[in-house]
Amino acid sequence: MVKVDIWSDVQCPWCYIGKRKFERAVEVFDGEVEVEYHSFELAPDTPVDYAGSTTDYLMNKYGMSAEQVSQMQERVSGIAASVGLDYHLESTQQTNTVKAHELLHVAKKHGLQEPMKERLLRAYFIEGKHVGRIPDLVELATEVGLDPVEVEAALTSNQYLPDVKADMAQARAYGISGVPFFVINGKYGISGAQETQTFIDALDQAQSAGV
Repeated sequence: MVKVDIWSDVQCPWCYIGKRKFERAVEVFDGEVEVEYHSFELAPDTPVDYAGSTTDYLMNKYGMSAEQVSQMQERVSGIAASVGLDYHLESTQQTNTVKAHELLHVAKKHGLQEPMKERLLRAYFIEGKHVGRIPDLVELATEVGLDPVEVEAALTSNQYLPDVKADMAQARAYGISGVPFFVINGKYGISGAQETQTFIDALDQAQSAGV
C-alpha cells in the first residue's frame, strides 16, 4: 500500500488538473494507493462574498491587466481540456475556502472525502457555484451522501477548523508554498500538476523502496 497525502485548494485550477493526472497514474499503477487530501488556503484573507470577479481578484493580486488575465485563463482552460475538464473560469466565484476545507474533513470522517473533493472542484470550475457559503456547501455535501444537519452544525460551530489549521501547519513544516503538492509515503514530494508518468514513476519508486 502506498499512501499519498495531497495538499490542495478547491479554487486552485492546477489542483483539479493535477488530480486528473494523478488519478490516471493510479489507474495504471500496479499496486494499491490510499489518498488523503489536506487543506491549503491560497487566499485566506479573501472575504466569503468577494465583491468583484475572479478576473478582478487576479488583476489585483498579480498586477495583471484584464487582457493578461484572460490569456492566462485561456491557457489554463486549454490544459484542463486536455485532461477532460471543461473549465468556465469566467464564471468562477472568488471566495474564502476555509469552510470548504472544513467540509472535506467532515467528509473524511465518513469515508467520502474524495467524492466531496471532486464535487467541490466541479462546482467551482465547471458549474460556477459558490463554495464559500455554508448553505451552498450543505447542498453540495448532501449530493455526495452526507447528512445536511450534521454538516451545517459542523460548519457553523467551526468543529473542524483545528483540523484545517493542523493541515496548514504541516504544509509549513514540509516547506510547501504552493499547491497541488503530493507527499508519497511521507518521503517523496511532488510539486505541481506534473505529467502522469511522473506520478507513476514516484509510485513505483515508493513501492519498490517499501517505505
